[in-house]
Amino acid sequence: MKKEAHAVIQTLLVTEKGTRLQGQNQYLFRVAEDANKIEIRRAVEKLFNVRVLSVNTMRVRGKAKRGGRRFQPGRTASWKKAVVTLKAGDKIEVG
Repeated sequence: MKKEAHAVIQTLLVTEKGTRLQGQNQYLFRVAEDANKIEIRRAVEKLFNVRVLSVNTMRVRGKAKRGGRRFQPGRTASWKKAVVTLKAGDKIEVG
């Protein structure tokens, strides 16, 4: 089943590590948890009109939180991150 590109790529992550990786032509994305590397590659190529060399994915576990009424324990949601390496000369405009 083919997914829409906007359903696969949720956001471009602008973090310290993400900014540092841009010097190596790599970009960080928050992606759908059920997206695989092939879907991520196609979505990035379609949305940003670039050529993707590789995609590395990882699951980010939610952190334990406390607060609220009576300090009830809870967690933030887990999510999936993708590091996308682009072909030399290709760029994604950030900001």
